[in-house]
Amino acid sequence: MTKIAVFASGSGSNFQAIAESILRGELNAKIELVITDKPGAFVVTRAKELGIPVLEIAPKTFASKADYEQAIIDALQEKNIEWIVLAGYMRLIGETLLSAFPNRIVNIHPSLLPSFPGKDAIGQAYEHGVKVTGVTVHFVDAGMDTGPIIAQVAVEVAESREETEERIHQAEHKLYTATLKQLFQ
Repeated sequence: MTKIAVFASGSGSNFQAIAESILRGELNAKIELVITDKPGAFVVTRAKELGIPVLEIAPKTFASKADYEQAIIDALQEKNIEWIVLAGYMRLIGETLLSAFPNRIVNIHPSLLPSFPGKDAIGQAYEHGVKVTGVTVHFVDAGMDTGPIIAQVAVEVAESREETEERIHQAEHKLYTATLKQLFQ
């Protein structure tokens, strides 16, 4: 069984999908820790409801990004974490964390990278008038959504942004679980 930590900054819908896939026996992993850079984020409520430990750690309380990431590494090492799974974590991962988990940090992004990296990928897709967008799972590197692509799935853009977001979330939840399953084997 693979020991993972899930990093999230918001509501945690991808965290919830991963946790549910583990509970159903579809993913042979255990979420040992949820880490959030936004104390009080809804992902904290979701994790606590499932009995999963949470580390709420505000970057602003540290002198540097390296110090912040070292505190995270210390918590991860205590739990013998093997993989870091980013699920709506809205912060660039720095060299301290990257070097501690080489090729063991994955992210999911709501576009067909390299198109529309960064924040509000769905909004970017609408601004460009594309008919198809999608979801990408990739390894994390020092750039913003620039790491090697592991898996992608296309999603047709709907008439409304809300419907497109729902389609993206459904695709994310399926693709992330399937991709993590392959990575952990």
